[in-house]
Amino acid sequence: MEVTPFSPKSHSHHHQSRSKSLPCKPHPLILQCNQHLGSLEASASDATSSSSSLFRQKLTGLQTLHDSIEKLVLLPHTQEVLVQERQEKWVDELLDGSLRLLDVCTAAKDALLHTKECARELQSIMRRKRGGEMEVAAEVRKFLASRKVVKKAIVKALENLQTTVKKAKFSPSNKDHRTTTLANLFKDVEVITLSILESLMNFISGSAQPKPSKWSLVSKLMNNKKVTSTQESDQNEFSNVDAALQSFVFHVTRKSDHINNLQNHLKDLESVIQDFVEGLETLFKRCIKIRVSLLNILNH
Repeated sequence: MEVTPFSPKSHSHHHQSRSKSLPCKPHPLILQCNQHLGSLEASASDATSSSSSLFRQKLTGLQTLHDSIEKLVLLPHTQEVLVQERQEKWVDELLDGSLRLLDVCTAAKDALLHTKECARELQSIMRRKRGGEMEVAAEVRKFLASRKVVKKAIVKALENLQTTVKKAKFSPSNKDHRTTTLANLFKDVEVITLSILESLMNFISGSAQPKPSKWSLVSKLMNNKKVTSTQESDQNEFSNVDAALQSFVFHVTRKSDHINNLQNHLKDLESVIQDFVEGLETLFKRCIKIRVSLLNILNH
């Protein structure tokens, strides 16, 4: 039977030869990851505002992103690429990066828990000793000293981070489309996560003026994305408490007013710390799961 040009058979043959040259569509999960990345990058580059509620949103966004990455890592397609590339430098970088994320999460959480403990001590002394201003003043000084320790630890953690990131070079030698897509995605996820955690740590240290947000040094080092922006201090519960502590120490008169002011700020601070700690713990668990999956695939 001869085939007319319009018969289904010839049509399908024509369709097949054409579809070979069409680019393959990325997996829905990759599209999903890129979508989450896009909205996080937009919020990270808008460094004009930094407030605790904004950081809550960013932490939730990071959790969602890492959730999608976790699913992506478990796809047979991804595992195939990782197994093929397991000797490659970028795969080592991917593993190093997963450790970096865990380290920074831990450093941020430690800073929060340390601050929370001091805030609790101070609050309980203020409640117990309504009139014992000497004792309150001593505790306030202790809190100020501990905030200095926290700030130093944060500076050190961020310096360490920059040294390790400087060494990171994510470029697969295999230029195959699947490989480069995955490698670039993993790199972008690490960059945005570190970038947000870096600005969160600046926020915790109460620095109203972090160095003009280089949408973080991290992203600049890894991506050379130049984003210029001015950083204005919005509501920062950490710097509010720092200021209230300072004014308590330096104002000898009417301590009772300062005590009320300080108590209010400490209350706000405590709920913010609670939210941040929970957000970081969830993110940390996601990052652990991803790292374990990667190690299982590569050591299989």
